[in-house]
Amino acid sequence: MVKASFSTTWTKSIQPRKQRKYRFNAPLHLKQKMVHVHLSPELRKKHEMRNVQIRKGDKVRVMRGKFSKKEGKVERVALKNEKVYITGMEAIKREGAKVPVAFTPSNLMIIELDLSDKKRKAKLSTNKGAKKSEDKKTEKKAEVKTEEKK
Repeated sequence: MVKASFSTTWTKSIQPRKQRKYRFNAPLHLKQKMVHVHLSPELRKKHEMRNVQIRKGDKVRVMRGKFSKKEGKVERVALKNEKVYITGMEAIKREGAKVPVAFTPSNLMIIELDLSDKKRKAKLSTNKGAKKSEDKKTEKKAEVKTEEKK
């Protein structure tokens, strides 16, 4: 019998059943990492990051599925079930009612970031600075090694 609670010691499994169970029972602070979305190539160069947590207000492009290549703003992020809702993306039910479509974060790409939050803006800029300082350290080490050889 498979336990119903979240396991902190679980590392990996090849069984999809256990992978799904891990994601379903994960606490919210780990589910936050699961709603990270790839950045567009321009944003990737600018911020020197591959992906970032999606937020309400970000502009995204759908990469897969019925709405592929369509763009829109994020209306809502459901962290508990790891879904993203985008304005204008609705499915029409049989009786004619419109229902918002839930997207999986892996099928989206962020085109434009909402930088109204100061913390988010600071994190994006500090990450870039941290990488540059690492590059400078490696350059200094390379200079020292070349001087030692001479």
